Amino acid sequence: MTSLLGDVFCQCRAAGTHPGDDPGGGGVGEPYTDPQQLTPSDPNQSCDRCDGAEQEHRLKVLFQILDVNGDGGICVNDLTIGLKKLGVHRTEHELMKIVKAGDKDLDGQLDFEEFVHYLRDHEKKLRLVFKSLDRKNDGRIDSQEIMQSLRDLGVHISEEQAEKILKSMDKNGTMTIDWNEWRDYHLLHPAGNIPEIILYWKHSTILDVGECLMVPDEFTAEEKNTGMWWRHLVAGGGAGGVSRTCTAPLDRLKVLMQVHASKSNSMQIAGGFSQMIREGGVRSLWRGNGINVIKIAPETAIKFMAYEQIKRLIGSNQETLGIAERLVAGSLAGAIAQSSIYPMEVLKTRLALRKTGQYSGISDCARHIFQKEGATAFYKGYVPNMLGIIPYAGIDLAVYETLKNWWLQRYATDSADPGVFVLLACGTTSSTCGQLASYPLALVRTRMQAQATQEGGPQMSMTGLFRHIVRTEGATGLYRGLAPNFMKVIPSVSISYVVYEYLKITLGVQSK
Repeated sequence: MTSLLGDVFCQCRAAGTHPGDDPGGGGVGEPYTDPQQLTPSDPNQSCDRCDGAEQEHRLKVLFQILDVNGDGGICVNDLTIGLKKLGVHRTEHELMKIVKAGDKDLDGQLDFEEFVHYLRDHEKKLRLVFKSLDRKNDGRIDSQEIMQSLRDLGVHISEEQAEKILKSMDKNGTMTIDWNEWRDYHLLHPAGNIPEIILYWKHSTILDVGECLMVPDEFTAEEKNTGMWWRHLVAGGGAGGVSRTCTAPLDRLKVLMQVHASKSNSMQIAGGFSQMIREGGVRSLWRGNGINVIKIAPETAIKFMAYEQIKRLIGSNQETLGIAERLVAGSLAGAIAQSSIYPMEVLKTRLALRKTGQYSGISDCARHIFQKEGATAFYKGYVPNMLGIIPYAGIDLAVYETLKNWWLQRYATDSADPGVFVLLACGTTSSTCGQLASYPLALVRTRMQAQATQEGGPQMSMTGLFRHIVRTEGATGLYRGLAPNFMKVIPSVSISYVVYEYLKITLGVQSK
C-alpha cells in the first residue's frame, strides 16, 4: 500500500503531531509519536497535541475523498473507488464488513460521525494487536516478532515469508514496522477477529454451572495440532464433575421444587433440605449426581466434534467465527449433543426424585422405565429442552460479547488480557442471564420427565403444561426452584475454575 492514505489522514506528520499515532494511549485525535524522533532511551516520547479543529478538518478531507458522489455518506461503491484513488485495494466482502461495522443507523452507508467512530474503535483494536506483536516493547515490529506471534496461533512461516509481510507495510525501508505504518496499512481493513483478544477471552471451557448449553470455545490451529485442545476439554470436564458434585444438594433441591412445589405446597430451601434428609439421610442429597457427572464426557466430546464439523459445513475459512456464525454452529452442536445424551437427562431427573429403595442404581432405573413406559419415555421433555438451547446460548453469547467489548473499550490500554476476576465475572453473568431466559422451558422439561412418577397425574403436552402452570400458579410458577439454582452459580464457578487450573497444570496445558 502506498503512503497516500496515511498522508491524507495525518497531514501534520512533518510537524510532529498526528491524530492517533501513539500506541501507548493516543487514538484518533491524540498525541503522535514521530518514529524519526524516538530514541532507544525514550521510546514513548510524544509531541505536542494537534489543534481539535485541525484534526476534524483532516478527517473531513479523508471523508470527502472517500465520499465519491458527495452525498454525505460512504457506501461500498464509494469505498471501492475512493480507496483505489489512495492506492488501497480491498475486496468487496472486506468493504462490506467495514460499512456494516460502522453503520449504526443501518442505512447502508457511513455518515461522517459513523466514519469517525469506526476509525477510533478500529484503531483501538489495532493498537492492542500492535502491542501484543511488539514483544521487545521498542515501538517496532520485526520479522522475528511476526514469526513468533503467528507461531503462537499455530501458523508457521519462514523468515523469508515474514520479511515479505514486513515489506508490504514498510514504507521507509527499515525492515521494521512502526505504529504509523501498522496503523496506516490496517486502518481501513476490517480485521474483525483479533486473535490476541480471542485467545484471552475464553470462558465456556472453564465454567460449569450445571447446564451444558453454552456455545463451545474456539481452539487455535496450534492447540489442535499439539493436542492441547483435548487437555483443555478433559480439564474442563474434570472441573465440571467436581463442581457438580459439590453443588449436587442444591441441584437436587431445585428439581424437587420444580416438580413438587406449588401454591398449596410451598417448599422452602431449609424445609426442602430437612425433608430430603428425613426421607433418605445425608447421602440422599446426592441422588442423581452420578449420572449428572457421567454425562459430561460424552456431551462435551459430541458437542466439540459437531461444532468443528458444522464450522466446515457453513464454509467458514477463518480459524475463528463471527458471533452470528458461532451462535448458529454452537446451537446446532448443542442440539446434536443433547439429542445424543438426552436419555441420561431423563435418568438424572428420575434418580433425583426417587424414594429410598425405589431403584438400586442407574441401570435398574433405566430398566424400570423401559419396561413400564417404553423407549419413548427416555425422550419426554425433549422439545422444550431443544427450544431452550437457542435463548440460553444466544443470550449467554450476546451478554458475554457485550461485557467483553465494554471492558475492552473502557479499560484495555496496554493489553487485551482482562485478568481472572473479569473473565469469571463476565462468564458468570452471561451464563446466569442465559439460564434465566431459558428457565421456564427447563422447568417444563423437568416436569414432563417426571410426569410418570406422579401416579394418577395427567400426562400433559408442553403447551398444555405451560397453560396449566400459569393458570394454577401464575407466571411465578414457571420459576419454581430458581433460588437454589442461582445459589449454586457462584460456588460452581469458583470450584470449577480452581479445579480447572489445577488440572491444567497436571495435564501440562500451556497457558498464554
